[in-house]
Amino acid sequence: LALYFHSGEREEKCIIEDVPSDTLVIGNYKVQRWDIHKQDFLESAPGLGMFVTVTSPTADVLLSKLYGPQGTFSFTSYLSGEHVICLQSNSTRFVALAGSKLRIHLDIRVGEHFLDESVVQAKDKVNEVNLRLEHLIEQIHHVSKEQNYEREREEKFRKMSEETNSNILWWAVVQTLILISIGIWQIKSLRDFFIAKKLV
Repeated sequence: LALYFHSGEREEKCIIEDVPSDTLVIGNYKVQRWDIHKQDFLESAPGLGMFVTVTSPTADVLLSKLYGPQGTFSFTSYLSGEHVICLQSNSTRFVALAGSKLRIHLDIRVGEHFLDESVVQAKDKVNEVNLRLEHLIEQIHHVSKEQNYEREREEKFRKMSEETNSNILWWAVVQTLILISIGIWQIKSLRDFFIAKKLV
């Protein structure tokens, strides 16, 4: 997931990432500040830090740390579900003056362990093949985890659909019984009315 969004200084912005359990998530970000004179975003925002907070689906805080204007954060999920990743600038200016516009570039990678190409090139061919094989095995494990997580979600959704269909069926039965009861009551009331008026 690679994106960018605009934010005010000290304004908190959050994204939700659906992550399987026991999965490494790596996030890279870069902050740019709006320059009123150049009418453009500067390449960097020196002196500006980002406070990164990550909470699990059970609202446990997995990460809460202050970084610089550009950085990398990572966390490992211990259970599957929607994890909330929030970023907020730590402007040192007063709240009344901290109105500058920021552009935050964010790249989130789920379940990836990056190969360090310089390390790979420094090793001999056998070690390079070994390293690449380990990387491939890690990716296979990640794909397997993702499939299991999607299977769990599909099963949960199917159960919910079946329960909803069952509830709809019972509601239709109840409605039918109510309509039949009202019909019988109306027929009986009309019959009694006609008998009382000696029309039958």
